[in-house]
Amino acid sequence: MITDWQRFAKDHPRAVNATVVLAVFALSVMGSEWSSSKPSGERVEWWPAVLLEGVACAALWWRRSHPRTVVAVTAACVNTGTLAGYLITPLLLGPVMIALYWLAIRTSRATARIGLFGVSALVVPTAVLADHYDHPLFFRTVGPVFWLLVPVAWGTTARLRGAYLEAVHARAEHAERTRDEEARHRVAEERMRIARDLHDVVAHHLALANALAGTAAHLARSHPDQTRRILGDLADTTSSALRELKATVGLLRQADDPDASLEPSPGLGRLSELTAAFASTGLDVVVATEGEARPLAPSVDLTAFRIVQEALTNVTKHAAVKEARVLVSYSKDKVRITIDDDGSKAPAPPAPGSGFGVIGMRERASSVGGRLQTYRRPEGGFTVATELPLHP
Repeated sequence: MITDWQRFAKDHPRAVNATVVLAVFALSVMGSEWSSSKPSGERVEWWPAVLLEGVACAALWWRRSHPRTVVAVTAACVNTGTLAGYLITPLLLGPVMIALYWLAIRTSRATARIGLFGVSALVVPTAVLADHYDHPLFFRTVGPVFWLLVPVAWGTTARLRGAYLEAVHARAEHAERTRDEEARHRVAEERMRIARDLHDVVAHHLALANALAGTAAHLARSHPDQTRRILGDLADTTSSALRELKATVGLLRQADDPDASLEPSPGLGRLSELTAAFASTGLDVVVATEGEARPLAPSVDLTAFRIVQEALTNVTKHAAVKEARVLVSYSKDKVRITIDDDGSKAPAPPAPGSGFGVIGMRERASSVGGRLQTYRRPEGGFTVATELPLHP
């Protein structure tokens, strides 16, 4: 959660930067004033401290953009102040401590470590050799190293925490983006599935209705009895088309819609109804079964039925033949369905892969883990063969 101070710092970076520089300068000058008196009673001039601290604090203005350079400048100023006789204290070390903190945040751990070692190697020998207060060696060595180590450790921790939060935020964005993409993918798949169902239903029933209407018009005067029978079949065909369209469009309803259709999806068990519908158009369909019939998953059963329906519809539309064959072969874990027509007396069917019918059949077979082939036979005729798993 962003606090008021963080919001102010984000909106007014120059004002915050200037405040930090002035505050560090004031504390550094104060620290040098306190440490300017030697044990002998002599005092070190005040103006070198003001000059050195002014240069060091002014360099802090670029601590974010040039952290290495700022560390070098502040370390040189602190070291010069120590040589001039000022006691090395945390206040005197303030500029270089802040520079090391930003070095740890802006660079790698190895760079921050090199900066710490370099400043320590510069400042500690000077503190040992230029000490006018006869402090113990431990104080002159461990003390400066400790105060230089604190900002490096603090800055490294802050950098690692920032990297962790950035990684968490990136993972959250990736997860959200993935969810959106998955949702769009599922919507696209559902649209494709419904489009295939609508194509199969409309193409099949319109092809049958067109064939029946043409036959009825041809026999209207010469065979009125047959015309009435064909018109009755036409009415049944259109009623069946309306029912299947209602069931397909009903898939778009909500799951708790009371008006949703409860009619089961068609499957291979309704092949007899399908072949009877084609028989009314003059196409005899011979259905044969090999192997022991096995139960199919609902999705596979519907896919098999739709492929047979679309293949026979293509025969009605593109091949002037009187007979087609459907062979259903069951194996241990697959079912193979072959639809053949005798095209020796028929015009050539459309090329394999052309039209939405063949594309839709391939997509249906692939959606349940199966495959589909279409080809012309050398002796004439056209074959549609599909192999589907019993349970995808």
